[in-house]
Order: sequence, then structure tokens, then C-alpha cells
Amino acid sequence: MAWAIVIFGAAVWPDGGPSPALRRRVAYGRQAALDDPHALIFCSGGVGRYGPSEASLMADLLIEAGIAPTRIALDQRSRDTMENVVAAAAFIRAEGLEGAVVCTDGYHAPRCRMLLRALGVASRTGPISKGYVGTRSHRLRMVAREVLAYPYDWALTRIARR
Repeated sequence: MAWAIVIFGAAVWPDGGPSPALRRRVAYGRQAALDDPHALIFCSGGVGRYGPSEASLMADLLIEAGIAPTRIALDQRSRDTMENVVAAAAFIRAEGLEGAVVCTDGYHAPRCRMLLRALGVASRTGPISKGYVGTRSHRLRMVAREVLAYPYDWALTRIARR
């Protein structure tokens, strides 16, 4: 059975271009798409502080890289990881897919997978970098953010299941 390649959003820069994190996540998704040429690709991320949507920038980068537009589905409403996961789970169910290939940064993937599991969706980590990127202070901020988000998001999944 087929899996969806799910690319999680990241910041759009003030000039409307993709941040390095967004480019990196799209590169992971592109590699997953090359590894499974029939998989659908779910780009998730709405409009943040700066337009356009994260998802639309992802689609543009994928198409520029030679990925067929017919393989790409956009979620342009999600504003955070929880909304990304909920939208991805709905897409996977609607398409009758088996689960999600998670394409995001290494520090973020475990939380995405935990949330997908809480919503009853199987997942596996896509072809992501194993090391950390950015400065030491950036890495510490991102890891701290993830640690704080775990209990909050887990609680939301419990409430949503009721």
C-alpha cells in the first residue's frame, strides 16, 4: 500500500522566499519522492508572518526540481505542527494511504511521529539529515521548543480523541 510523503512547514523569509529550514525540508521530500516515484506529496504550512504560504513555496521548489505537480497536494491553512499533523492525517485517510513518510528536521521528526501515532496514523522518518544544522544556540532553541511542545501537543491529542 502507498504512503504519503509529508513535508512539514518552516519559516518564509521577509522577502517571501524560503528559509534554509524550508529548503532543507523540501530537499528531504524531494529525495523521498525520488525514492518512491508513485507516492503523493503533502506540503503542509500556511501563511505565517510573511506571505506566501509555506506549502505553496514547497510546491514551487518541488516542481522546479522536476517533481510532477499532479503528485503534490497543498495544505495552506496549517499554522503549527499540530495543525500540520491533523491535516496530514485527514489527507492520508481520504486518499486511503497507509501512513506518512515524515520529512522535516531531525529535532522535529520525533514529535511529528508521536502526534501522527496519537491520531492513529503510521509513520516513518524520511531521508533526513542525521546531524544538527545551524549554530549551537539555534539548535538549543529548537530542541528546547520541542521539549516544551511535547506535553502540550500530547494533551491536545488526548482532548481531540474525546
